[in-house]
Parts: sequence; C-alpha cells; structure tokens
Amino acid sequence: MFRTIPFLAAGLSLLLGMTGARAQAPDLRLEEFFKGRTYAYGWFGAINGTSRRFKVVLDGRWNGEVLTLREAFEYEDGEKDVKTWRFRKTGPATYIGTREDVIGETVVTLDGPRATFAYDVNLTPKAAPTIVRFSDTLFLPGDGTLRNTAWVSRWHLPVARVNVNFARTEEAARAIRP
Repeated sequence: MFRTIPFLAAGLSLLLGMTGARAQAPDLRLEEFFKGRTYAYGWFGAINGTSRRFKVVLDGRWNGEVLTLREAFEYEDGEKDVKTWRFRKTGPATYIGTREDVIGETVVTLDGPRATFAYDVNLTPKAAPTIVRFSDTLFLPGDGTLRNTAWVSRWHLPVARVNVNFARTEEAARAIRP
C-alpha cells in the first residue's frame, strides 16, 4: 500500500495541473490599460499588396466616465496623423466609442481579457466616400502588453488586416512589434 502512495500523489498532482491551475490573463479595462502614456507598433496589410508599418504614441485621460485616448501615428514613410477616441463607460463590460473619422458610434464589449468592437470609417473624407468596416479584437495576454488584430472589410469582403501591439514603454512595444 505504501508503494502506491507516491504514484497516487504523482497522478493527483498531474491531474490537478491539467485542470486549471494555469495562470489566467487579467480582465481588460480600457481605462486601466490606456491611462497615461502607451506606445504601440503596428502593421497594415491589404489584399492589393499594400503594406505599411507605423508607430503610435497614445495619451489616455480617464475622468471617471470617459476615456479620452489621443493616438499620434507616425508611418515609416514619414506621414503623421492624429486621431482621438472617446470611450464612455456604459456598464461594467461595455463602452460607447467615437472618433473623428468614425461614422456614428461603436459599442465595445469586454469579455475577460478580450474586447471586441466594429466601426465604419470613411477613408476619403474630401472625395467620393470610401467606407470600410474595421472589426477589432483586443487581447490582454497577461504579460503587460495588449494585442490588437483588426480585419478591414468593404461590402462584407475582407480587404486588409491590421496588427497593433501596445506596451507601457517604447522599448517593450518595440520588442513585440508585428
């Protein structure tokens, strides 16, 4: 009987290790992750072969109800752009988001370490409209970074993909650039 105890203990230990003793990613809260300065590197790739890399410096302010997130983009070719999101918290796991180039509002839904939202953007505001839909998924892997994958579609057909990886320091963001 005493010979079987080590085997039972080893088996029980193995079974417990397989059933959920793994570390879980923390719940994502936009106002917590983006408060203050955040850095990101990203890549845009379209089905026509267009590919662009960029860096983003983000400054987030939370007033208890609204997260204002200023995004300063710098593309590899030197082009610069600034966009500002405003995310109003509407529930424990929901926000309403607006941005100057977004048509209407987007609803952001949180589910543990993940956030999903979709929104329409007019890419050519000074010409005939070219409206595309971004479908974003943010994921907080638990290592202090945030990963974003967005599919871009037009007429319900995928036309591009965007990957953006965020971190609290520029060095950390550079280390995980897509």
